[in-house]
Amino acid sequence: MINIVRGPTIAVIVAVGLLLPQALHARDYPARPVTIIVPTTAGGGTDIIARLIGDQLSKQLGQPFVVENRPGAGLVIGTVAAAKATADGYTLLAGLNGNMAMSPSLFSKLPYDPINDFTPVAMLAEYPFLVVVSNDLPVRSIKDLIALAKSKPGQINYASAGNGTGQHLATELFKIMTETNLSHVPYRGAQPAYLDVISGRVPVFLDNMSGALSLVTSGKVRALAVTSTTRSQLLPELPTVAEAGVPGYTYHTWFGLWAPKKTPKPIIETLHAEVRKALGDPTVRERIVATAGQPSTMALPDIEPLVKAEIAKWSDVVKRANITVK
Repeated sequence: MINIVRGPTIAVIVAVGLLLPQALHARDYPARPVTIIVPTTAGGGTDIIARLIGDQLSKQLGQPFVVENRPGAGLVIGTVAAAKATADGYTLLAGLNGNMAMSPSLFSKLPYDPINDFTPVAMLAEYPFLVVVSNDLPVRSIKDLIALAKSKPGQINYASAGNGTGQHLATELFKIMTETNLSHVPYRGAQPAYLDVISGRVPVFLDNMSGALSLVTSGKVRALAVTSTTRSQLLPELPTVAEAGVPGYTYHTWFGLWAPKKTPKPIIETLHAEVRKALGDPTVRERIVATAGQPSTMALPDIEPLVKAEIAKWSDVVKRANITVK
């Protein structure tokens, strides 16, 4: 007797046959070094978190995770290089809200798409900002700052690390939510900006807590609030911006890993599990927390919806603030 294989059974066999090579590939992954492309220069926040996680993944998986810095063009060069890489799990992108959520509305012809060109691997950590002011600015709270800005519309300057940066957009969001008018003074990085913030020439700055903390604790600038949803354990006496008078205001710089689209799902799942394990390592966790960060616990299915929501949020801010990047 001839056994006839029914249609559904054939479909199952075909599906298993298609999945088997991916499963076998993931079982052996990684069989060689993995490159993490960082679209910034060495020494910055993205670079530091990528190297920290990369070193721990190397220990866990027995293969080098090598950071390759590809800075330039407002994070575009490195991000495009990662998007065009072979989708085999051996090239990853260290992304942040700058290139994955803000750039789509800042650049009229962005040569990559954060959603269509990439697959999320894992979120790594998030870092809040501090609202800092010059010591001679006559404000002691967020409410004081709002009142002063409203009494002198356009006369109070604020610094940023450059046009279209997180510092720029975070402050524009603050302006929108408080209906104030602060004047933007862009710099080429946070360090030159601080020279004028400390001197009082440009008295307001929203900057990464990791960069601002030492200046606050040394008394060179005054912190008014933290932009996270909860207070920081590093400055527990400091209120959040929401607590201090701007309900709903939050801002974080977040970092994560992405792979080129069509990277096999089993490899993505392996990497996600290993990153979660790495973030649970006490040494890794302590290093992130010590620099004002919070290790991520975000589940894999939640990453893409977050990015989409952030893209929409910053698109609205960019339009309302009429921000352009050349």
